[in-house]
Amino acid sequence: MQTERVTFLTTPAAKAALCSRASARGLSVGEYIRRKVEEDDEMTPAQEAELRILIDAVNDAVPKMNASIDGMIETLQQTRVEMDKLLDSGGAPA
Repeated sequence: MQTERVTFLTTPAAKAALCSRASARGLSVGEYIRRKVEEDDEMTPAQEAELRILIDAVNDAVPKMNASIDGMIETLQQTRVEMDKLLDSGGAPA
């Protein structure tokens, strides 16, 4: 028997989203939240394996993203130097 109450604050938009999700499933907001909490308490081995794959993919991607950003920064810095030289000389691009 459910005899304890849990109350939490949220934004009006988040509350509307909760109400909408619960309604779409034919559930009260309380029942929707209870089910979500119970579902999210433990991951299945399949979920853990999927999460590990995603984590590995992110760990592989981050150094590549950093290198790409570093390359873009270098290109922008070189372009700025060239533009400064051009503006200082009063000339126009050829």
